[in-house]
Amino acid sequence: MRIGTGYDVHRLVEDRPLILGGVQIPYTLGLLGHSDADVLIHAVMDAILGALGLGDIGKHFPDTDPQYKGISSVRLLEHVAELMGKEGYEIGNIDAIVIAQKPKIGPYFPEMKSCMAQALGCSAAQINLKATTEEGLGFTGRMEGMAAQAVCLLVERQD
Repeated sequence: MRIGTGYDVHRLVEDRPLILGGVQIPYTLGLLGHSDADVLIHAVMDAILGALGLGDIGKHFPDTDPQYKGISSVRLLEHVAELMGKEGYEIGNIDAIVIAQKPKIGPYFPEMKSCMAQALGCSAAQINLKATTEEGLGFTGRMEGMAAQAVCLLVERQD
């Protein structure tokens, strides 16, 4: 059994799509980043890589590498899943929270869980998603950006 945590943050800007958990959410602002800036998947990937002792997403997918410009974070998550499999582990469970004042994202959780579960080769039931505001406090409360935190439990594969 291995446990890892992850955290990510991205600035909200105009003229970018808002992608969370691999799902495009209708909103007037999107997240700024080298990739699609999916703050939720980035936190989950960091949690998995941390549990494996393999560093973080910056090590594996540097924002200075042009091959990752605009890339879907789902594709990066699939790569992390391959690394996890090579190390002999699979998802036990993931618990993640998105911190954002707006928009309301709860209605999109089933689709997000399905998308991430497919990329990770696990069941959507093994992924729990939550969202919270910060009651108008801090950069997320001022709607300057979004953050996400994740924790994952990896278990040895039973092939």
